[in-house]
Amino acid sequence: GFLHYMVDSCEFNSSKLNDVEYIYSHYYNKLEYVRFSSSVGKFVGYTEVGIKNAERLNNGPEVINRRAQKERYCFHNVGIFTESALTKS
Repeated sequence: GFLHYMVDSCEFNSSKLNDVEYIYSHYYNKLEYVRFSSSVGKFVGYTEVGIKNAERLNNGPEVINRRAQKERYCFHNVGIFTESALTKS
């Protein structure tokens, strides 16, 4: 069978917002074909289909929504994670 899935992730070394990178990736059959990275600020395609999708997503409202996710999704969750990790150490 075929499997399509999306992954949201936050990579960080500290709880400071400028040290956090938000990544949103689309996969098909375990192959990443398009990714949004807050470091780049836009979608990037890795396959022929991914390049076409990245162009479409970068010209629509989706790119604006993803740019805001770093603060909305990552900063909130990084704060919860670091707080709970520090209280258990």
